[in-house]
Amino acid sequence: MSTDLLSKKVMLISNVRKILGNPRTQLRLIENRQLFIFRSFCSPKQQSLSVSYTSGLSPQSALSASRKLQFETPEGADSVLALLRNYGCTNTHIAKIVSKYPALFTTDPEKTLLPKLEFFRSVGFSGPDIAGILSSNPYILKRGLQNNLIPTYTFLKSVVMVNENVVRVLRKTHWITVQSVQKAITPNIAILTEIGVPMSNILFLVTCHPNAVIQNREKFSTSVKKVVEMGFDPLKVSFLKAVQVICGMGESIWEQRMEVYKRWGLTDDEIMSMFRLDPLCMRSSEKKIMSVMDFLVNKMGWEPATIARYPTVFMRSLEKKIIPRCSVVKVLQMKGLVKKDLCLGILGCSENNFFDKFVLKYEQEVPELLNVYQGKIGILELGFVSEEIWEKKEL
Repeated sequence: MSTDLLSKKVMLISNVRKILGNPRTQLRLIENRQLFIFRSFCSPKQQSLSVSYTSGLSPQSALSASRKLQFETPEGADSVLALLRNYGCTNTHIAKIVSKYPALFTTDPEKTLLPKLEFFRSVGFSGPDIAGILSSNPYILKRGLQNNLIPTYTFLKSVVMVNENVVRVLRKTHWITVQSVQKAITPNIAILTEIGVPMSNILFLVTCHPNAVIQNREKFSTSVKKVVEMGFDPLKVSFLKAVQVICGMGESIWEQRMEVYKRWGLTDDEIMSMFRLDPLCMRSSEKKIMSVMDFLVNKMGWEPATIARYPTVFMRSLEKKIIPRCSVVKVLQMKGLVKKDLCLGILGCSENNFFDKFVLKYEQEVPELLNVYQGKIGILELGFVSEEIWEKKEL
């Protein structure tokens, strides 16, 4: 199919979406016109993905997905499509599957796919469970049923206990195989057990961060020893968070993160203290660290050493949480309504708690506070501070 024809097809889909206000009505109309659009823009021997395969994607993604798979006749792919829908997949799930594993639609639905989908259903996975697994990890359907999926499921169930956790693991990684269980997961769980890590915490690691325990035994053992030497307590969940970070980060990346924090005057000890408080702070990108520090130091006036005592700040959204909350606090400080040394703990409280304590409580004294919180009014517009003090910077 030519690029022009594909572009026309995607543009038509996009226009249909714009016309329709109701998503469900949109979906029905697209499905009813599938054959018309499919035949109008595809030559008989270059039939690409029909609208039903890509209607869950943006026009750009739909165009990309359409290029990945072509077939002489649509019957086989439509059979796969019908089978996936029968097991809980919506158009959105199917579109994600197409973008990740388009070759799935050339497989034999009866011989290759149906037995695996039936197995998932037989062990108690719901339609949404199956759809979630396939849209996140469609490559799982490449695994053999008897030699891989069944024994892998049996092992995971013995470790994580309930189907809900098995589903989480299968959605997070497509590297879990019988081989990885035998060569990595089992030995690595033994390493953690030997140093006293509680089984409940091991369950957390396997369920939420399976890629960490799939590493080869030697590398995993080295990472665990490094975390122990850093002073983490194996009885605490923070120990496994640190293991997760160390396992997923090479030495060069670690040094780069250290260097970024040092640019703001933090010492090795302060950075390590941050890591012990919340290991995930070392996973933040250089851009994120620099943006957060620039705002908190140069606009809020906090010392880097003070910020280092609250490392979770580097996992918060700058635009959605840090700036709105800090802007509210800055206004309240300038009005003398809250203490100047209010700590960064304001970023850790729940949305409702913050709103009640800092926005709703002072709405009479500062009527514009809600607009500040929602980003509709900037602090400079309120006239509480000069531009020289609150200078504008690109975040």
